[in-house]
Amino acid sequence: MPETILKHTSKTALTLIGFSLVFTALLAYVFIITKAPIEKSEAELRRALFGQILPENMHNNRLLEDTVNIAPNELLGNKQVTVANRARIDNQPSAVILEALAHDGYSGDIKLLIAIRYDGSISGVRVLTHKETPGLGDYIDIAKGNWIKLFNNESLSKTSDQNWAVKKDGGQFDYMAGATITPRAVIKAVHKALQYFEANKQALFSERANPERQE
Repeated sequence: MPETILKHTSKTALTLIGFSLVFTALLAYVFIITKAPIEKSEAELRRALFGQILPENMHNNRLLEDTVNIAPNELLGNKQVTVANRARIDNQPSAVILEALAHDGYSGDIKLLIAIRYDGSISGVRVLTHKETPGLGDYIDIAKGNWIKLFNNESLSKTSDQNWAVKKDGGQFDYMAGATITPRAVIKAVHKALQYFEANKQALFSERANPERQE
């Protein structure tokens, strides 16, 4: 009898292991076949947003080619190497577009593109990806409203550290009632990105990569 139970238990265990292996393989396969299309879609959206946050008159270099790799940094929230695009006018630095991650969104990470002029002021901010609640926290997306434009022309010198918060927390930024977690996360991420720029301003432009004028 015990031998029969042992055989049954072993068979059940092997079956479960088999199912687990198949399921894991299926997940890996789905990840592989969807990873490239997702990355391509995000890259296309990234390029489309460039024109919204950085006017053409702010650069005459090849913006998509003049890049620098950004190592993981707590101020930007990136856990992997990201790419920053640098804008120049006649080879002189005029702005940089940084990617920042807010890890404390209501429904997950919020990925931002932040264009910062060489003088430290913000040219524009856009949400690249997010999972915030439709009809509530998604008003951070330019497609849903103009809230994200509140950051236009902001800077560390213009706004004190304590004012980088929603009005409910004693700061200066408006928010939608019932949805404060999302704007808190975005405001914090933008503020930290400005601090990163201030601390790394010279290094961001020290490596020259294809700064030629456009044809």
